[in-house]
Amino acid sequence: MVLAMPKKFDTNPLDPDFPEKAKAAAETASNGAYTAPQRTPYSTSDYPTVPSSITEEETRRFDGAQFNSYSYQGSQPPAVYQPTSFAATGERKVSKTGMPEKWLIGLPYFPFYIGLVASLILLLVVPKEETKVRFHAGQGFATQLAIAAIATILGIVGNITDSNFGGFIFGLVATIMLFVWAVKAWKGKPVHIEVLEDLTNWFEDKIGPVKR
Repeated sequence: MVLAMPKKFDTNPLDPDFPEKAKAAAETASNGAYTAPQRTPYSTSDYPTVPSSITEEETRRFDGAQFNSYSYQGSQPPAVYQPTSFAATGERKVSKTGMPEKWLIGLPYFPFYIGLVASLILLLVVPKEETKVRFHAGQGFATQLAIAAIATILGIVGNITDSNFGGFIFGLVATIMLFVWAVKAWKGKPVHIEVLEDLTNWFEDKIGPVKR
C-alpha cells in the first residue's frame, strides 16, 4: 500500500480541534450573558467617606489675635517701612551755614533787596559741592540785579517825564514774581529763568567761597 505524502499546504499549524472548540464556545455564549467575577484580588478599595459627625465648626481657624500671638524666635520683628516725604529730605543742613537746604534755595528770590544780599552771601560762603544751593544763589543774584537795573532806568525815565507809573507797575509785577519763585524753590519745584542762564553760570563760577 502506498501512502500519499502530505503536500506543503496541507499541514495546519493550529490545533486541529480549534474549529469545533470555537463553535462550542459560541453556542455557550448565546445561551447566557457573561458576568464578571464579583471579587478579584486586584479590586479597588472604596473611597472613604467623611463622617457626618465632623462639621465645619470643628475645623481650626486663625484670627488676627491668634496669628499675632506667634512671636519671632531669635530676632526682632521687621520694622514697618515708612516712606520719606519731601519735608524730611528738605531739612538737610547745608555745610558752612547750618541751615536747612530748602530755606537757602528760596531765600535768594526774596524781594525788597533781601534776596540780593542773601544770594551774594551764599555765593561767598556755600562750598562748590553744594551745587543746588549755589545755582539758586547765582540765579537769584542775577535776577535781583536785573530787576534793580530795570527799576533804576524806569525811575530815571519817570523823573524826566514826571510820571512814575511804569516804574510802579514794573515794581509790583517783579515783587509778585519774586514771591512766586521763592515759594516754588522752597517747595523744591524747579525755577529756571532761561534769559539769565549765562549770567547765573558766570556768577556761580566766579564768585566762590572765601578762602581763609
